[in-house]
Amino acid sequence: MSSSTDWPLWEVFVRSRRGLSHTHAGSLHAPDAEMALRSARDLYTRRSEGVSVWVVPSTAVTASSPDEKDSFFEPAGDKPYRHPTFYEIPEGVKHL
Repeated sequence: MSSSTDWPLWEVFVRSRRGLSHTHAGSLHAPDAEMALRSARDLYTRRSEGVSVWVVPSTAVTASSPDEKDSFFEPAGDKPYRHPTFYEIPEGVKHL
């Protein structure tokens, strides 16, 4: 019989309300996606704090390293048009 630590690791993302983004809630071990989804629901939305749950195999997640922050994000620094300060907002426009 295999233990739960032999099962793949899944990353759990929960959206607390409609219109908000999913946020990382934690990780869990499960034998397959369906069991990971059910376990995530039971572990991370016990008090009805979620409207949507995503589970992703940890092996499918690729992330940048905080140690490489400067070199990784530097190319965006020379593109000022990506910042909202570059654009003029007309006077009649509200709530931007």
